[in-house]
Amino acid sequence: MPSTENSAADRTILEHVSRLARLTGAELLLVHVADGWAARHFNDLKLRESEEMKADRAYLEQLRTELTAQGFVVETRLALGDPATELIKAVSDHHADLLAMSTHGHRFISDVLLGATADRVRHLVTIPVLLLRAQPPDR
Repeated sequence: MPSTENSAADRTILEHVSRLARLTGAELLLVHVADGWAARHFNDLKLRESEEMKADRAYLEQLRTELTAQGFVVETRLALGDPATELIKAVSDHHADLLAMSTHGHRFISDVLLGATADRVRHLVTIPVLLLRAQPPDR
């Protein structure tokens, strides 16, 4: 189950996960968590889907289409709210065998502030978590 963030970092994780899935015959669940204000309050306030959420949904569909064309069985899930909470819930709901996430290689105080999602998730799920450092885009 790769976690996507709608950024270049996704290519890093998808490259590794697709190789593993091909070797094992695994199905893929692509999860992206929209965590903007509208996403976090979507259900409580009965809001309409924001442009960010629409773009995230389209992005997931684009990835699904690409991976399906390569022969993978792919499901997508756009979750709304706190990324760590929603990823943990997706692992449980879908009985995932592996969670793959990219990290950004922050150091020291940035780890505390920006690495909180990966840190919370890896401590609270009971399945293996594959953390890969996102590669910067080619220049």
